[in-house]
Amino acid sequence: MVLPNERVDHILIVDDDREIRELLSNYLRKNGCHVSVAANGRQMCAALDEGGVDLVVLDLMLSGECGLMLCRELRAGKWRAMPVLMLTALNEETERILGLEMGADDYMAKPFSLRELLARIRSVLRRARMLPPNMHPTEVVQLLKFGDWRLDTLARELVDSSGTIVALSGAEYRLLRVFLDHPQRVLTRDQLLNLTQGRDADVFDRSIDLLVSRLRQRLQEDSRGPRYIKTLRSEGYIFSSVVELCEAEA
Repeated sequence: MVLPNERVDHILIVDDDREIRELLSNYLRKNGCHVSVAANGRQMCAALDEGGVDLVVLDLMLSGECGLMLCRELRAGKWRAMPVLMLTALNEETERILGLEMGADDYMAKPFSLRELLARIRSVLRRARMLPPNMHPTEVVQLLKFGDWRLDTLARELVDSSGTIVALSGAEYRLLRVFLDHPQRVLTRDQLLNLTQGRDADVFDRSIDLLVSRLRQRLQEDSRGPRYIKTLRSEGYIFSSVVELCEAEA
């Protein structure tokens, strides 16, 4: 039941199985969501072009297409900040890692609980909305500077010393913000997972390690002697650079 003036989340379900689309659509609508559906990448892009989508639930194994490639296309284009929750029928760690590598914000293995799916959707949306909005042209832009880099927190863009822009996925941006907000402080994997994904890690969860590796690549770090993100064995990670804040009018 949606209360007056309460925000209605618009969820786009991308799955080539009609029964799955109907099952998810009916459940999410009963729980106050607005739902659109797509059976393939072309329909997904058409729905996104219409605007208003808050999150994409994307199936990994689409007929004739690869959900991983579609996720990568989302991250490389104008929808790079769109939250993506990936569904997979394969409960293999490799598939989950590939999904996160391509920029998915979270993942669930089929079969899954509809209640848990809804909880995961709300968690991803809650995290996404904690990020600075990119709506008002007169808004003050915050630039976080560290080493040879600066992060534009309005555009969510990483910029190097030559002015080259490095696009970040939503998950990469959140992790970098956590590090920049807590510089020179040891953060455990559990803390990082909770701050970036809103959930606790299990014993075999490697998603934070994977995300750190991706972020290091964006920062052009040498894995043998990283300058910014350092690993502390049995403890976690520490962002070792000094972070400076400056503000400028957009």
